[in-house]
Amino acid sequence: ASQGNFGLVWLQGKGAHYAPYAHLTSDAVSGWPEFATLIEDLSGVKLSLDQSGGFEFFTDEAEFRDFAADLEQQQTYLGNRFNFETIQGDDLRRSHPEIGAGVVGATFSSLDGHVNPLRLLKALKQAVAALGGAIVSDAYVADVSRGASGFDISLGSGAHHGADRVVLAAGLGAANLAEKLGFQTRVRPQRGELLITEKLSERLPFLSSTIRQTDEGGLQIGGTKADAGYDDSETLDVMAGLAQHAVTVLPVLRDLRVIRAWGALRVMSPDGHPVYARSSTHPGAYLVTCHSGVTLAPMHGGALAHWIDNTADAPNLEAFDEDRFTLSPAA
Repeated sequence: ASQGNFGLVWLQGKGAHYAPYAHLTSDAVSGWPEFATLIEDLSGVKLSLDQSGGFEFFTDEAEFRDFAADLEQQQTYLGNRFNFETIQGDDLRRSHPEIGAGVVGATFSSLDGHVNPLRLLKALKQAVAALGGAIVSDAYVADVSRGASGFDISLGSGAHHGADRVVLAAGLGAANLAEKLGFQTRVRPQRGELLITEKLSERLPFLSSTIRQTDEGGLQIGGTKADAGYDDSETLDVMAGLAQHAVTVLPVLRDLRVIRAWGALRVMSPDGHPVYARSSTHPGAYLVTCHSGVTLAPMHGGALAHWIDNTADAPNLEAFDEDRFTLSPAA
């Protein structure tokens, strides 16, 4: 997920049916400029953050109406911390004549944006090192247990590491380790597929959640969702659908060459929202899992550490505890 994502810093639609998630995402999005400066200063890597606004394009009237209603609900949660416009297709084409006739409408928020995700991953690793942390790569955790002197982490290589505290943030790998630490949350994979095009010398006139141009010039085209287990391979019919959607939105792309494609697995909780949990049976163990990790990065790089340390300024993350699943068969 860290290498296969879309790189969006996105607020539209996030938490439309769960107010705590709407507020969490809003805090993270507003915190991105300061966070980017911090990470760039620590790592020397430019993240190419751009928060000049983004579109959601629709080719189906019912989906357009439903999403607009979701944004109205999100607005009731966030008030003046959120803004959006609903734009009919003909009005959209008056301001952006390059948009195709098949687009029935769009929503736009000036708060949305994107970042270079691979540079972000590199920068985060270098920032950890700059702050005195150590990253052990290619280390498969086979087991974790708590003893009298703390946690024992057993690696597949046979090596062991000891720790006073453990944060389980293993993505889909958490499915095998959560129960060992007393957690009930069971994450699941959801496949998304992407197309990457050749580089363009000119810039796209917009950013959307399904079509974005990287700072290097190539386009990323994506936005699919599929329950395919742990199969992260790309599929021809889905790739064709992605290409068709891109050409419907922006017909000028019809002759653009696709140079590579991939599938990647999202890490999904039962309700799709983040989980931040402390173990009741293994003190010192924490579970952190989420979708939209790029958007939430400022929170994970700052306030979440205060929550783990349980300092006076720690955020209230009770709404994201896994206890919420005890009331739902989804767990």
